[in-house]
Amino acid sequence: MTTANAGLEKIAIIGSGSIGAGWAIVFARAGFDVTLHDVAAAQLDKAETLIGERLAELATYCLLGNQPAEIAARIRYMENLEQAVANADLVIEAAPEILDLKRDLFSRLISATQDHAILASSSSALTTTTIAADLAGRHRCLVAHPGNPPYLLPVVELVPADFTAPDIIQSAQKIFEDAGMSVVTLGREVEGFVFNRLQGAVLREAYCLVRDGVVSVDDLDKIIRDGLGMRYAFIGPFETSDLNVRGGTAAHAARMAAAYERMGAERGQHDPWTPDLVARVAEQRREKLPLQDWEKRVAWRDRRLMALNRLKQDLRQTDG
Repeated sequence: MTTANAGLEKIAIIGSGSIGAGWAIVFARAGFDVTLHDVAAAQLDKAETLIGERLAELATYCLLGNQPAEIAARIRYMENLEQAVANADLVIEAAPEILDLKRDLFSRLISATQDHAILASSSSALTTTTIAADLAGRHRCLVAHPGNPPYLLPVVELVPADFTAPDIIQSAQKIFEDAGMSVVTLGREVEGFVFNRLQGAVLREAYCLVRDGVVSVDDLDKIIRDGLGMRYAFIGPFETSDLNVRGGTAAHAARMAAAYERMGAERGQHDPWTPDLVARVAEQRREKLPLQDWEKRVAWRDRRLMALNRLKQDLRQTDG
């Protein structure tokens, strides 16, 4: 898991809860020097214990490139914020989702860090503009929203504001990629970003279906676990629909767009797949997968599903 450029940048993480500790594992596993800060010594002790346990578990699944003790040794624990961030190239704020707290932290971070340091918030919904718009060093700020835990869900959404400097965005992309993350940089700010908006859309419909007596909670979870989730474990919704109908995205939209429009309208959301939107999505899919390669990709998908079914079968036998 160690990357070629890892170790050149110094990482400081503010907040040692589950996300902060998770980020510490991500960067230490990739070879970076990490400082984990919290105001409470007891919380730091708890985080150190948790990190040690998680590293040991990751090792049992062969998800570490080095011994757990070697990786753990790359993490320092510090109560003083200014000392923790003084020499950092990237600072990740992982404090609770409280706007005033984040604003105060970023104000302190701007004063305590060097001019080149990237300041990233792991906010789940608050935007960079909301947090840092009034700060003098706002050009160094952006959101870096991970899945939880980030050492198992390797996607991170980088969400810059209009005022975030381009070189800060580029540097952040490189550091997170060097840490082994799958980096997605959003084109503009939106509350909840992409991860939580997609998750929220599924949950909203799930709650409605339970409310309306259509399905039980357990059976809805089965639909995701044994259906949609099987596909989405290795391809996303656009590739799923592209591979579901011969002819790809355009053919799928011609067959299903009207039905999905009616379903959305039933929930008070009228967002039809207009021809120009379908054409844009189809164009991007064809750039990734020419139609002449469609059959090969479908066969690849099926082999992945076979492997996933086998893995789940093995897990059921182990659990049983």
